[in-house]
Amino acid sequence: MSRSPGLQAARRGDRVAAAALLLVCWSLAACGVTRGEESRDLLMIIPNSPGGGYDQTGRAAVSAMEDNDVTGGSFTVQNVIGAGGASAMTSLVGNAGDEHTLMTVGLGVVGSTYSAGSAYGVQDGTALAQLMSEPEAVLVPADSPFRTMDDLVEAWTEDPGALAIGGGSSPGGPDHLFPMQLADEVGIDPNQVNYVPYDGGGPLTSALLGSKIDVGFSGPAEFEGQVADGELRLLAVSGEARSPQETFADVPTLVESGIDLVFLNWRGVLAPPEISASRREELIGYLETMHATPQWQEQLVVNGWTDDFKTGEEFADFIEEQDARVSGTLEELGLL
Repeated sequence: MSRSPGLQAARRGDRVAAAALLLVCWSLAACGVTRGEESRDLLMIIPNSPGGGYDQTGRAAVSAMEDNDVTGGSFTVQNVIGAGGASAMTSLVGNAGDEHTLMTVGLGVVGSTYSAGSAYGVQDGTALAQLMSEPEAVLVPADSPFRTMDDLVEAWTEDPGALAIGGGSSPGGPDHLFPMQLADEVGIDPNQVNYVPYDGGGPLTSALLGSKIDVGFSGPAEFEGQVADGELRLLAVSGEARSPQETFADVPTLVESGIDLVFLNWRGVLAPPEISASRREELIGYLETMHATPQWQEQLVVNGWTDDFKTGEEFADFIEEQDARVSGTLEELGLL
């Protein structure tokens, strides 16, 4: 279901989005990714920079499908960077009717379409499948004075605006929603939080290692290497249980740290709008087959992802719920 014309006019920069659409679609065509009707090859759009959570998820799904010959063809993977995923969403909608294009999507893209003033929301694509969910993590540089969540909360509540809080998503994305909800839970007005957005886990890592921010919020799997090397530390994870990943086995949950909050992010796959019903079912079938492969099941374990798989209309309904969740939070924060 597309957003109403009134909402688009009030909240979206239609002319800006149209210009972005032309630019991104031209870029895709220039890269030679257009495929004929008989082709078995596919394009997977990744809505942020290499190394981030969308990139990890999309490439893991593509590898599982290619290695197990799920589609009978090959994939081109393309990172479409800009506006926290809104540029990629515009590109997907601009390829309406293209039955050879997919896009990794998640809570961050839902938020970015609002913060970037896009004319299109995630529900404007064709919902195929949710692949997984995962907790968020609270990250600090190795030399941070914050050794526990108690240390962080004490300093944060004393002067909320003094701490630079970074996240790998735009306002409305998981790395923004999580610290806002955390702030509210510990008695801080979310409007006082000094939130600095970055376009994915890669730029966020650089900001943490370069001491440009005091604390980072993102999915833990993106930072396993830096944590294992001792460059970054996790203070807590936001799931109901500790991470199954060995690197994070000793990291407590927020609940264990005395904070009554559980927060989960999610990622899935869309196709462009206006594809045929039969092609939608075929694409869903590819993802169902991929989901059942030992290779994908191993990726769930390796990355500490929860197997939260849903398809078709169930996923479409979930997207509508998530859109309402994000827009409601942004309205409460005065960002819409």
